[in-house]
Amino acid sequence: DVQLVESGGGLVQPGESLRLSCVASGFSFSNTDMTWARQTPGKDLEWVASISKSGAVPSVTPSVKGRFTIPSDNTKNTLYLQLSSLKTEDTAIYYCQTDDGTRGQGTQVTVS
Repeated sequence: DVQLVESGGGLVQPGESLRLSCVASGFSFSNTDMTWARQTPGKDLEWVASISKSGAVPSVTPSVKGRFTIPSDNTKNTLYLQLSSLKTEDTAIYYCQTDDGTRGQGTQVTVS
């Protein structure tokens, strides 16, 4: 079974950094395009960043460009989201997901 387990969220102050992790299992992580998305109460799921395993340059949504990066480690089957210069509007539950939309349980990031 496909499993995605996110971790690394927490409560931080504006301007601080966090690194989220997503450990994947049950599929070929090294050959699967992966995405981070986030959701706040009452709002739709928002795409944040994606990485293509074909080697294309990772892409991020404009509101986080220059602040978030999306590295991955195929040896550990782990996707990361490096968040820096955090803003209060970055507060959300962050999910990693596969290219078919399978998501983990999410990890809460609160910037306050």
